[in-house]
Amino acid sequence: MSRTNFQELLDAGVHFGHLARKWNPKMAPYIFDQKNGIHIIDLHKTVVKIDEAAEEMKILAKSGRKILFVATKKQAKDIVSEKAASVGMPSVTERWAGGMLTNFPTIRKAVKKMSTIDKMKEDGTFDKLAKRERLQIDRQRAKLEKNLGSIRDMSRLPAALFVVDIQKEANAVKEANRLNIPVFAMVDTCCDPTPVDYVIPANDDAAKSVECVLTALCTAIQEGLEERKLEKDKEAEVAPAEEAPKAEKTLRSRRAKKAEEAAPAEAEAPKAEEAPAAEPAEEVESK
Repeated sequence: MSRTNFQELLDAGVHFGHLARKWNPKMAPYIFDQKNGIHIIDLHKTVVKIDEAAEEMKILAKSGRKILFVATKKQAKDIVSEKAASVGMPSVTERWAGGMLTNFPTIRKAVKKMSTIDKMKEDGTFDKLAKRERLQIDRQRAKLEKNLGSIRDMSRLPAALFVVDIQKEANAVKEANRLNIPVFAMVDTCCDPTPVDYVIPANDDAAKSVECVLTALCTAIQEGLEERKLEKDKEAEVAPAEEAPKAEKTLRSRRAKKAEEAAPAEAEAPKAEEAPAAEPAEEVESK
């Protein structure tokens, strides 16, 4: 069953493309018609593409990997930040720092600096600094939090990228392509879909359109996370059950070993008792 339907997408305005004179010919397969100088996106194809992307995202979430959401445009950033946080995924909504993927170790150092400042505040070292130094550190901390706060828990490169408006986030897409990281994206009629692995033809300028598509994708991610949790719980239940028979086997083998050792000892004991009993009889005969 589809995760969304034609009517939902139509109500959200997902079908509105860009001006016909600004179109990219590579988006022709996803264009249904042209009306009043504006291209209309074929929503039947959008429904299929959303289902494909959702299924892949569900698999990634189930395997415990991260998907980085990228949207710095005004209409989309609040929605993307909220939806990504709801499923525990990192997001970039302020500014794409150059080298965020290709120079990831340096970005991690900046994130660690935030943690260092937080530790200084906790252990009292921060209060011992001069007022000017405290102000400088506070400003630095606020800047880092604004740009990198949402990816502070991302300890390694993401498994995939989800991008809203690939023209605006061109650097993010280029870095992902360079590192062979799959890209999911909402692609409008004015964009080139070539660098995108999972194209979702949709209106990327309207907040309702972005929210509609993200709701379907985040629902799939949540399902993947829940399935992963269930599998872990099952494994936790099965593990003690498997250990119990092993423990019984070891106890039985130890008992068997002890019984085997005790059997020869018991067999030797009567012989030892019989030997002294025979000696007095011999002595009587000699007398």
